[in-house]
Amino acid sequence: MDQRKPPATEEGWYALHDCRSIDWDAWREAPQRVRDRALSEGIGFLDAYEAVEDAEEGQTAVYTVMGHKADIMILHLRPTMGDLDAAERHFEQTEFAAFTEREFSYVSVTEASGYTEKSREYFEGEVDDDSGLAQYIQARLHPDVPDDEFVCFYPMSKRRQPDQNWYDTSFEERAAHIKRHGDIGRTYGGDVNQMIAGSIGFDDWEWGITLWSDDMRHIKELLTEMRFDPSTSQFAEFGPFYVGRRFDPSELPAVLAGQRVPTDDESVPETPADVAEHEHAPTDAGASHSHAEEPTASDAQAGAHAGGDTDSHGSAHPGSASEGDHPHSEESSDGDDSGSSSSSGGRPDVSADFEEVDDAAQRLGRLGLHEGEAYDAGDYALVFHSSADAEDIVDDVSDLESSFDHYDRHVQTAVRADSGQTYVVSIWTAKDAAETAAGFLSDIDGVEEQLGGPLGEGAESSETEDGSEAQTAESSQSIRETLESAGVYAGQPHGEDVYALVVYSEADAETLDEEVADLRSAFDRYDTHVQTTVYGDTDGDVSAVASLWDTEDAAQTASDYLTDLPGVVGRHGEGDGFGTMGMFYTVKPEYHEDFVEKFDTVGGLLEEMDGHRETSLLFNHDDENDMFIASQWDSQEDAMAFFRSDDFSETVDWGRDVLADRPRHVFLA
Repeated sequence: MDQRKPPATEEGWYALHDCRSIDWDAWREAPQRVRDRALSEGIGFLDAYEAVEDAEEGQTAVYTVMGHKADIMILHLRPTMGDLDAAERHFEQTEFAAFTEREFSYVSVTEASGYTEKSREYFEGEVDDDSGLAQYIQARLHPDVPDDEFVCFYPMSKRRQPDQNWYDTSFEERAAHIKRHGDIGRTYGGDVNQMIAGSIGFDDWEWGITLWSDDMRHIKELLTEMRFDPSTSQFAEFGPFYVGRRFDPSELPAVLAGQRVPTDDESVPETPADVAEHEHAPTDAGASHSHAEEPTASDAQAGAHAGGDTDSHGSAHPGSASEGDHPHSEESSDGDDSGSSSSSGGRPDVSADFEEVDDAAQRLGRLGLHEGEAYDAGDYALVFHSSADAEDIVDDVSDLESSFDHYDRHVQTAVRADSGQTYVVSIWTAKDAAETAAGFLSDIDGVEEQLGGPLGEGAESSETEDGSEAQTAESSQSIRETLESAGVYAGQPHGEDVYALVVYSEADAETLDEEVADLRSAFDRYDTHVQTTVYGDTDGDVSAVASLWDTEDAAQTASDYLTDLPGVVGRHGEGDGFGTMGMFYTVKPEYHEDFVEKFDTVGGLLEEMDGHRETSLLFNHDDENDMFIASQWDSQEDAMAFFRSDDFSETVDWGRDVLADRPRHVFLA
């Protein structure tokens, strides 16, 4: 038998379809702190990769997956295999990845091949680079992922049976099949976009096919028609099909909450968590936003991802040029796929407008709600007047309150009556949470006047009777928000998120490590234990054991054991002053020395600040790139002054490329 002639090919971007299932049992059982961090890091990863911050060019999109095969699919397109390799491993470093299991993945490369005379001119170099055909083929090799709502991905191969072997047919016969199949595909132009990626030698099948549409019926109709074409009926073998819907990374909390991913053609309300403003940074930048700490409604749902004109992104519709040996393929008759309309997409804003007032506390007082009993100074209240009878809306408000109670920022939501008037009151620890809650409260029957306002200010300091200034910290929420605005995660002083204990010792780190190893084994038996680590400085003058716990009681119990360690000289909270602020960092190995130098620079700035006592850089005895900074201050306000400074903001920006994981700052006094 004569040697058969393969088509000429050209390759473009490398593709990875990464299909994951969610461990729903683990997700439900995880502490809220862990879920919040996982969502933050998941959103940060997806945001950064959709923005292609990891490479010079490419595309990334994320989809839900329907059915039992997976829950989400992340699609990466990148210029090199190395880019895909890094993306795959980077995701595994996120807290969110710990709640997923890979069910399926596929590696391929976008491909153009020439079966027609026109395409052969391109591969033989007879077409100018700026010609319509050349630009068209390059667009197929470097596609934009369309905004279409639905995706359908499947791998396929050409059949190689004795009487149905694609590779034993002549070039001319294969070209005829491709042309006829392409003619079918072109009739769906504008309804279905496609990407063909070759995978011979890359994966178990020969091609990976990705189809997009705003209506899955178009994809079904297209594939049904093609099944009856001989190029498919005689020569095609198909792998598993994965069907999903695109969503924006910021909608990950809604996806995990089982709510509907938004669409542009439905105006149903979203969860406030989806609507709240997010400023996501890459996971190594240390960003940690409490995405789940926003109100939601039990009946809230969202539309699908904003769709766009199917031709707006240059993605090939079935039957387009340069789609390889796949039966959907064929060269365009003129090489000009110049659709240019686009859709910006986006999500509807469900937050409601309300008038901000200065007398919110007085209004609550008239309704029997007072500071210290119903709320704390610094909270934010919504007071909505309704023309409906209180009895008629109490059930609806109660349902909303039950949903709001899932979020730490919610204080209370209730129906109140005064002088025959009905009011809906909702109190939150932060204005932005109240703003998004307002969108749901405004849907309550009869709501007319909508007011909101702060409930006083958190105490900064107070004077004792003898005139001395008493130590009073800013509110826990204020501390968290202040540090979040700088792009870092903040624990709270005896707060709900994590409880930390640091024990200092005159013993060297190696001796401490032996003692702590036994304690750590015992601690690990408890779900409330986060980590216990030995840190020491390079000179051996200072050693510390840092132990993090989910609950205050567990931390206090652990302290009884930790203070029995050799050479203990003190622990946080003892003596006067604010005490210790612990800062945990994990640094990329190649930046270790840079980080140490940066600490020396920042340390010089700290020494000049009011209220600063001492700051030490300590290293994990087992991993020098895991570091703990112990910083001693007269007061918490003095410590916060540094975090509000431009110097700290610059340090955060610098750390985005240096840190290997999200930093944690925990106030220990």
